[in-house]
Amino acid sequence: MTWLRSAFQDELDGVTATLVDLSKLVSDAISKATHALLNADIKEAEAVIAADDRVDEIQHELDSRIIDIIARQQPVASDLRALVTALRMSADLERMGDMAHHVAKISRLRHPAHAVPEELRGTVEEMGKVARLISDKVGTIINSKDIDRALEVEHDDDEMDKLHRKLFTTLLDPNWTHGIESAIDITLIGRYYERYADHAVSVSRRVYFQVTGKYNSK
Repeated sequence: MTWLRSAFQDELDGVTATLVDLSKLVSDAISKATHALLNADIKEAEAVIAADDRVDEIQHELDSRIIDIIARQQPVASDLRALVTALRMSADLERMGDMAHHVAKISRLRHPAHAVPEELRGTVEEMGKVARLISDKVGTIINSKDIDRALEVEHDDDEMDKLHRKLFTTLLDPNWTHGIESAIDITLIGRYYERYADHAVSVSRRVYFQVTGKYNSK
């Protein structure tokens, strides 16, 4: 029985390791997508778009593996909770990859022009930094199961929300001169970063639930 438990724990550890790998991929993706967006870098935008297929593949493989573990091991209590929350975390991480993918697609769509007007570059750059900070922290939280740090992500998301509101303040200014097309681009860009952070918050909440059995909601 000890050997069986050890083998099962190895499988659980493997699931965690794959979730951490996913978090690193989507963290790199949002950084590269931000750089592509702010620098009209078509090669980097294309690389982010292509790399999203790998994120999808890993997520699908992981979900299949988790379902197989549940079917074979029939876990209960905290073990079952860990596997079910891992399924949901993988979905959130995949959606974070999608958000980075969407940012890169706007960069590609407007190339060779810059999609972000000069007066908003600083705000978008800051949104990219906050997104990277949050996703890096989430990877650490998944690995360490540190519930105190998991709670911190809620506050990190507040900063993203402030930046999101700042974008809209500029868009609604009567002095906006960049036209409707640019306004639509900025609206979508803001939404993608905001949703990226929201999914990261969801991952942190699932870690909190996995450890405590209680769901933390802001």
